[in-house]
Amino acid sequence: MSNQQTAEWTDDENKIIISEDYSKEEMEEFKNLLTNKESSSEAGSVTRLTPGQLLSGEIVEITKGFVVVDVGLKSEGLIPVAEFGSSDEIELGTEIEVLLDATESADGQIILSREKARKFRRWEYIQNNFEEGSIIEGIITRKVKGGLIVDIGGMDAFLPGSQIDNKRIKSLDEYIGKSFEFKILKINLERKNIVVSRREILEDERLCKKTELLEHIHVGDLCKGTVKNITDFGVFLDLNGIDGLLHITDMTWKRIKHPSEIVQIGDELEVVILSIDEEKGRVALGLKQKDQNPWDAIEQRFPPGTHVKGTIVNLVSYGAFIEIEDGIEGLIHVSEMSWVKNVTDPSQIVNKGDEVEAIVLSIQKEEGKISLGLKQLEQNPWEDVESRYPVGTKVSVEIRNLTNYGAFVELEPGVDGLIHISDLSWIKKVSHPSEVLKKGDVVEAILLSVDKDSKKITLGVKQLSTNPWDDIEKTITIGDTVSGVVTKITAFGAFVELDNGIEGLVHVTELSDESFAKVEDIVSVGSKVKAKVLKIDREHKRISLSIKEHLVETNNRDADDIIIGSSDDEEKSDDS
Repeated sequence: MSNQQTAEWTDDENKIIISEDYSKEEMEEFKNLLTNKESSSEAGSVTRLTPGQLLSGEIVEITKGFVVVDVGLKSEGLIPVAEFGSSDEIELGTEIEVLLDATESADGQIILSREKARKFRRWEYIQNNFEEGSIIEGIITRKVKGGLIVDIGGMDAFLPGSQIDNKRIKSLDEYIGKSFEFKILKINLERKNIVVSRREILEDERLCKKTELLEHIHVGDLCKGTVKNITDFGVFLDLNGIDGLLHITDMTWKRIKHPSEIVQIGDELEVVILSIDEEKGRVALGLKQKDQNPWDAIEQRFPPGTHVKGTIVNLVSYGAFIEIEDGIEGLIHVSEMSWVKNVTDPSQIVNKGDEVEAIVLSIQKEEGKISLGLKQLEQNPWEDVESRYPVGTKVSVEIRNLTNYGAFVELEPGVDGLIHISDLSWIKKVSHPSEVLKKGDVVEAILLSVDKDSKKITLGVKQLSTNPWDDIEKTITIGDTVSGVVTKITAFGAFVELDNGIEGLVHVTELSDESFAKVEDIVSVGSKVKAKVLKIDREHKRISLSIKEHLVETNNRDADDIIIGSSDDEEKSDDS
C-alpha cells in the first residue's frame, strides 16, 4: 500500500478531498480530468464557468412565474417568464440559449437570463454587420430626456432630439410607434450604446431630390409646391425636396404688407420658375407672373388727365393710396389734395375705404407708380389771381396769424397774403407785428405784389398814407427847436416822438452838460420835452436831437424850459 495515498487537490474555486486511497497514477489522471475544459465523449467533461457566458439549456419545468432550465450543471436555473418574448417559446423540452448571470445565488441556485442572452447576440450581430455611417431600420418606442429610444433589432439606440427630423417638430408623440430608417452615428463598444439619426437620412434624400430636380427644371416652368415657412420678405415652398423662395414682390401685382395676406402654411401653390442658382441650389419663384402684368398698357389706359375712380386702401404720412383697378394703385400726395388747405395729414381730407374720384397727373411705368390729384377736380383759386387782385388795389383783410417777420392775412379761401413788418409803419420802428396788430383784426391794406407761380401776395398798411420822410425838409430843418414826447429810454439815449409822428433820438451826450448823468435822471417815458434838431438823415430815416443845445440857446434856464410836462399832465389840463 506504499504506493497508494489520500488524494487532496484544490484550485481557486474547488477543493476536493477523496477519502479512498489511490495510486499516484490514478491521482494524476483525476487531476487532469478536473483541469481540462474538454475530455473525451466517453469520460464526459467538466466546464469551468464564469458569469457572462452563453449556455445552451433545455426547458424542464414551467411554473407560474418562472421557467426552469437545465444547462447541464449541478443545479437548474430559473428564468422569469417575463424574459420570454412570447408564450410559444415556453414549451417543455425546448432548447434555448441563456446567459449565466451568476454561478450560484444565496440558496445555491444558478442564475440565468434569457433576455441578456438575446441582447448579447443582438449586440454581436450589430458589431459584425454594421459600422458608423451604416443604415439600419428601427421602431421608435418611447421618449427619454433629450430625444427618443429606437428599437433596432432588439437593441435600444438613442435618437437625439436634434436628429429626429429636418423640420420643426410640434410633438415627439407623433413619432412613437413608427418605423423609419436611421443612420448610425456612433457605436460605443465599452458602454454598449448606439446613437442614430433620422435627420441625416432625410437630408441625404433631400440632396438627392434636389440634385435630380435641378437637372430637370428650367426657367419659365410651372411647378407645384407647399408653403413650409412664411417670413416678412416672402414665402418658402417645398418643391418635392428642394426649397424655393417666393418673394413678396413676386406674389401679386397688388401692394401687400405681408405674405400672410395671401397664403398660409400648408397651402399648395402653382408657381413659375424665375431663376435657378445651381451652385447655391437656390430657386426663385413667382406667382404673379402667371397673370398678365396690369402695368403693360398702363399709359394707354390711363394717360395723364384721365378721371379715375377708386377706393382709398392705405394712408401714409405723405399721402393716400387709391386702388383704381385690380393690382393698380396710385398715390395722392398731400400737396395734391387741396388748393385752399395746407394739408399735413391725409386723414384731414380722406379716410381708408372712401370711394373717391381723382385725376391722373403722371405715370412712371418702370417704377410702378401713378401720381393722382384731388384738387385738380376744382378750380385753382390762384389761376386768375393777378386779374382779380391787381397791384395797388385797396383791400379789407383779416389777420390770420402773426410771426416775427409779419402778419398773414386771408384774401379768400385758399389765397393768403403777407404784410411784412417793414410795411406796417413809415415812422415807427416795429420790433414785432403784435405791437401794431392782433390776430382777428380786420384791417385795410394795399396790394404790393402778386406772384401766381410762387403763390405769394404781399400787402402793406403804411402805403395807405403818404411817407412823411418824402418831404421832411419842408416841415423840419436843421437848427429848429421842436417838441415831442419821450417814447423809449435806452442806455444810449431817449427816443422822442415829434408832433408829425416821426421819431428822433436824443443821444445821452446831448441830454445834459453833466457827463455822468443817467438818461432816466433827466427824462422819463411820457415826458414832453423841447430839443434842437442837429441832423436829418432821410436815407436812413433818422433825426438827431439835442436837449443840451436847446439849453445853450435859452441861456441855461431851469429845467422847466426843457421839460414842459408829461403827456398825462397835458391830458388833465385839457379835461379841465
